[in-house]
Amino acid sequence: MVKLSAIVPFYNVQAYAPDMLRSLFLNSRADFEFVLVDDCSKDETPELLERACRTLPGATLVRHEVNGGLATARNTGLAAAQGEYITFLDGDDWLAPGYLAELVAAAERLGCDFLRTDHVQCTGKERTIRRVPHGRRDEVLDPRSAILPADRSTSVDYPFAWAGIYHRRLKDAGLLDFPDGLRTAEDRPWIWRLHREAESFAVVNLLGVFYRRGVATSLTQIGDVRQLDFIRSFDQVLEETARDPEAEQLMPKAVRTYCAIISHHLNNIERFEPAVARKLRTMSSAALKRMPQDILTEALDSMDVERSARLRRLRRRITAGTDSATAAA
Repeated sequence: MVKLSAIVPFYNVQAYAPDMLRSLFLNSRADFEFVLVDDCSKDETPELLERACRTLPGATLVRHEVNGGLATARNTGLAAAQGEYITFLDGDDWLAPGYLAELVAAAERLGCDFLRTDHVQCTGKERTIRRVPHGRRDEVLDPRSAILPADRSTSVDYPFAWAGIYHRRLKDAGLLDFPDGLRTAEDRPWIWRLHREAESFAVVNLLGVFYRRGVATSLTQIGDVRQLDFIRSFDQVLEETARDPEAEQLMPKAVRTYCAIISHHLNNIERFEPAVARKLRTMSSAALKRMPQDILTEALDSMDVERSARLRRLRRRITAGTDSATAAA
């Protein structure tokens, strides 16, 4: 039986794919499979993947005829995955030699639904260790216990799918699929669903993923309309959390996180194309209006002055527009 399926989407990463493919070779094992998904790349990435599949043990190449984005590519990989355990990687990152074997060993030792790991963020030549924002390590816990408190960074604020390993029973339960078609923030509804619905998880002190930040071709570096998918992403977080039996306790965290992300994008609005910047303001205003207003008020009261003021100005604009429309009627 296949012990581990590593799902690796690639899209126009010819400069970085060799590093990932080399690191997969250094992590290969007879009972590991590598599901390589070419998301309709237009550069030399497909040729690199074809050559790799001839020498990389356990490699399978799946091609998209149309670019679907990271969420859709991961779902394609999930559909093909045969492993008892599943992990996700990105085609422009790389792994330390032997990391995957250590990851599987940790998962088998703890026996929980999923594990989360730290990672190394790589910006140019700079290396920074990024930790899971959860202090208790090597201990099986209830995933819900890691969602709160609302006013501090918690495990749902560390959404990186590639920073962990997931038992196949989560796939069979439908908990590993990503929101199809989302171009950014696709991992936010995903991580919230895992922490609400899985039964057990753990955090381990294991470093092995080298996450390349600041890649010019990465969507996070491109200020076009696809960036605004974060609105759809967090709308889904709020909708699903509102249906949870413990919604009263969880919604303040979901709303506060949504507000923080809106504020972040507004603070960096100059990187967006002008038409997209206008759309960002409009969509963010509408998002604030959709939130439970009492919870929104509490969230704004709990935030730092700069972020709170930025969002309050946007909120006042909504109120002013509503009042004007009412008066005109």
